[in-house]
Amino acid sequence: MSLDLEDVPARFWPAVTATLDLVGIGDGHLAVEVVEEDRIRELNREHRGKDKPTDVLSFPLDEAGAAGPVELGDVVICPEYCVNEFEAVIHGVLHLCGYDHETDGGEMLGLQDRIVSGLGLEPKMTVEETTDD
Repeated sequence: MSLDLEDVPARFWPAVTATLDLVGIGDGHLAVEVVEEDRIRELNREHRGKDKPTDVLSFPLDEAGAAGPVELGDVVICPEYCVNEFEAVIHGVLHLCGYDHETDGGEMLGLQDRIVSGLGLEPKMTVEETTDD
């Protein structure tokens, strides 16, 4: 099997493949969807309990070691809230790969910066601060 990027806009292929290469994933399917503010707000409210728009959301599907073709999941971005769309996609794909910047002591964000820099971009994304709102 190989990577299935049919559901990823072509402009994001370099960001997706660089991310998957760095973390050692060579096969599977994932999707990237670009949405408007209302849709990302709805998804954020529904899945995270936060009634506000955001830049990127990830929806992992298969657990590691699942039988059959690997379905990594979906990344949804809202360009209006992205500092950099490519960096948001990288961030989302890392989440699909099991990384979590809230618990990993900086590993995910370090990888993200390496990938972004490797694509010739300057890392600019900031992670949403956790608040009690």
